[in-house]
Amino acid sequence: MEFPKTQAEKFIRGLNLFPELDVNIAEEDPAFTASKIVEKGLLFPCLGDPTCVEYLGHTAGYYRLPHTKSASYNLHLFFRMFYFFFQSRNNPITDPVVVYITGGPGCSTSLALFYENGPFQITDNLSLVWNDFDIFMNDILRQVSNIIYVDQTTGTGFSYTSDKADIRTDSQGAAVDFYDFMQAFFEAHPQYARNDFYIIGESYARHYIPAFADRVQRGNNNKEGIHINMKGLAIGSGLTEPEIQYKAYADCALSMKLITQSDYNSLGRSLAGSSSGPSSACTKAFYDCTGIFNSIVNKIGRTNFFDIRKKCAGLCYDFSKLENFLNQKSVRQALGVGDIQFVTCNRSVYDPMKPDWMKNYEVVIPALLENGVKLLVYAGEYDLVCNWHGNARWVDAMVWSGQKNFVSTPSVPFKVDGVEAGLTKSSELLTFLKVYNAGHWIPKDQPKASIEMIKRWIQGIPL
Repeated sequence: MEFPKTQAEKFIRGLNLFPELDVNIAEEDPAFTASKIVEKGLLFPCLGDPTCVEYLGHTAGYYRLPHTKSASYNLHLFFRMFYFFFQSRNNPITDPVVVYITGGPGCSTSLALFYENGPFQITDNLSLVWNDFDIFMNDILRQVSNIIYVDQTTGTGFSYTSDKADIRTDSQGAAVDFYDFMQAFFEAHPQYARNDFYIIGESYARHYIPAFADRVQRGNNNKEGIHINMKGLAIGSGLTEPEIQYKAYADCALSMKLITQSDYNSLGRSLAGSSSGPSSACTKAFYDCTGIFNSIVNKIGRTNFFDIRKKCAGLCYDFSKLENFLNQKSVRQALGVGDIQFVTCNRSVYDPMKPDWMKNYEVVIPALLENGVKLLVYAGEYDLVCNWHGNARWVDAMVWSGQKNFVSTPSVPFKVDGVEAGLTKSSELLTFLKVYNAGHWIPKDQPKASIEMIKRWIQGIPL
């Protein structure tokens, strides 16, 4: 059995990342003195297209968070949350506002911005070019929305603190910071405050998204601050209900022919359940259930559990260009982050989250559905770590007023340009989609299908 810190290191090294820092802890604030949002326009270096900045409509900024230990007892201490903001290419004033969140836990959303659903790729000489898929088409979310990529939790990406006590240990704590940030963002950008609002994310965002949405809903219900017009949540490649989803690992591995029937039988059927109780119970469940998953990983050898079609030859992926690009002095100057170092994924955020890992965040979703917030859950057919089997099961098992109709609704093909790209089931406010020919990072594997999925879902068009 691998302990959490070892798992974090294995995960980070598997992406070919070697951050200089475990987490962003800064002794002084080198860039800002303002108490709220500080934004500036970006001037990214681009390769072969001097007009690319005009297409981007972008800013980057920091927000000084109030509900932190560093903010509460010493004004010289601080925690700042970093974000990118990109205006919609359609109609910024009326289009929805989408917040996109990456998982980890402890990985920057710049991974999604530069490798999945943003407009650029990073070249070998650390410049930017348009994505190969299409000069605009792979800029998925900006076709239908204004988009915010936010580095959270504390210490992730360019977000930083001056006090290690601010490192969050659960998604509820991260939700406090998220809500404070959104209030400050809409105060600074009142022209977007009445727009429809969506939270979309992947992987460990399976925990963040329900927790963040729950905090937004409570703020709205209690008439705190600015009303946020929350319309929907989309969870991609997530692990939201651990008790159900961990039990699906062996079934998924057997159906994919990654293990034999004998292997399946030897894994046993006794799994520790998820918990919303004491952290010690959640930690034990983390060890027990991770042990089951590690047993499967050991049996499949070099098979990439993010995408079983691929092999890991030492590395599963190489995301090192992101860290190298964003840590260039010229880029940090363009972003206005001063001397703060970019940390793509970090151990010091991953490790304290182990009590949160096994908590069931499905429990807050039914109330959101009953309140008219729609939900899209999607998963790639070749992803093992957050497989479609477990995601389909927890969505079916969720108790809410529309459960019976959803469960009885037949699955139908999801077609893009007349070609079947997945299998979907939808009833009322709930939609599930299995995406064909995709692993864990669906927008990277199937950009065109991802575009259609998000477009139709946001616009209320059946998948």
